[in-house]
Formats: sequence, structure tokens, C-alpha cells
Amino acid sequence: MRASLLQVAVNEDESVESRRRRVAALVRDQAGADLVVLPELWTTGAFAYEGFGTEAEPLEGPTYEAMAKAASEAGVWLHAGSVPERDPGGTLYNTSLVFSPSGELAASYRKIHRFGFDKGEAVLMGAGEKLVTVRLPDTVMGVATCYDLRFPELFRGLVDAGAETFVVPAGWPERRRAHWTLLARARAVENQAFVLACGTAGTHAGVPQAGHSVVVDPWGEVLAEAGPGEEVLTVDFDPATVAGTRDRFPALKDRVLGLDRPRR
Repeated sequence: MRASLLQVAVNEDESVESRRRRVAALVRDQAGADLVVLPELWTTGAFAYEGFGTEAEPLEGPTYEAMAKAASEAGVWLHAGSVPERDPGGTLYNTSLVFSPSGELAASYRKIHRFGFDKGEAVLMGAGEKLVTVRLPDTVMGVATCYDLRFPELFRGLVDAGAETFVVPAGWPERRRAHWTLLARARAVENQAFVLACGTAGTHAGVPQAGHSVVVDPWGEVLAEAGPGEEVLTVDFDPATVAGTRDRFPALKDRVLGLDRPRR
């Protein structure tokens, strides 16, 4: 399976519409890949809180339309990162969109863990409630977003739902880049799954972004890692490795705690 992670640079001197057109072209350039992944909130910037309200879209808004068309033209599965969604009641969500190679919406995921503590996303956006998996031809993809990476119970829930490959778009800050790689590897090892973590480059509202998108295998080995700037990170990996790893080292079968807790 071939995946291309598009580590998009998000800078204030580029308009949202211009970036949307540019990213759509980048997606179309990935024809031949099986899966293309975009970062979190790449239209606005994950730290550009003041723009969330003005740039929020309905689910089937301009980013939805542009990404659906790009996925169809490239013939790829597209995890289109996330956008600030405004639901019919006016609530904002950090919502990920996944499209099939025909351009159909395969899934949407509203981010469960909102970052910011008492400001930013944590107070401006509503929280999602549902875990989301998507069955691709060669793997089951579990969907999470940025700050979710710090909450291992979410990933355990995705494993219980059949996930073998986690896809994590993010707008991760440079000052905590060490945590980014560490947590991606931890989620891979403890769940014996692939992790495809795609971050942004550039600067959001004065916050330098980490970049360094990374692909990790079920043993925690880094298969590929990007640098700090805008980059397309392409990697070939074998999803069958997950089943083989879980068979040879069946640690998940020894789980004791949390098995009787209700899951959403």
C-alpha cells in the first residue's frame, strides 16, 4: 500500500481559497497512491483561533467540494485532514473528512479531545462523541486528530473496532515536537498498528509548526519522516504486517483492564 502525507505549509500571507486550490492540485498530483493524507485545520491553521468562526463551513462546504473532486480526479482514498465545521445549530467542530476514490464521503469525524485548556479550540468548538473507522481495501483505518494522540484509550477503542492503521492529522507546535514522534511511536507499539501522522509546516498565528510528519510500523520503527518544511512524504507499507505482528507477539490478548467499560 502506498500512502502520501502532504505536509502543507500554512502561513498567514496565503488566503484560504488560494491554499484550497493549491492543496487540491497537490492531491491530484498523487495519482497512483492508495491513500493521501492532509493535516489538521490546514485551511485556517490550528492555532489561528480568531479565524475559526469566520472560516467555518457547513460539512458539505467549499473544502468538501474541492477535496471530493480532487480525490475523484486522482483516484485515491483521501483523508482530507480537518476543517472548522459549523453545524446547522451554529456549533463549531474540528471535523475530519475521508473520501473514497470516487469522491464519495466515506466518513467524517468530529475531534473528541479539544486542545487549549481554557482557550482556543477547547472553548470555541464542540466535542465529538463517536469513534470512527473506515474500511479500505487493504486495511481498516482508525481516525484521530492531533491532541487525541495523547489519549491512549481512544486508540484502544479504535483497535476494538477493528483498526489496523491509525491516521492522525495534526497542527502540532514545534516546541513540543519531541512528544509528537514519541506519542506516534507509543500508539503504534501498544496497539501493534501502523501510525500515519501528518502535521503542518509554517506558522499559525505566530506559533511555529513542527512538521516532521511520520509513518511508524507496528513494532514502533519509523519507516519515514519528513523535515520541517512543506513536503510530500510517500511511503510503501504492507498492512498484512499488523496481523503477523499480533499473531507472533499477542500482547493485545493479555489485556485485563478496561475491557468491561462501555464504549461509544
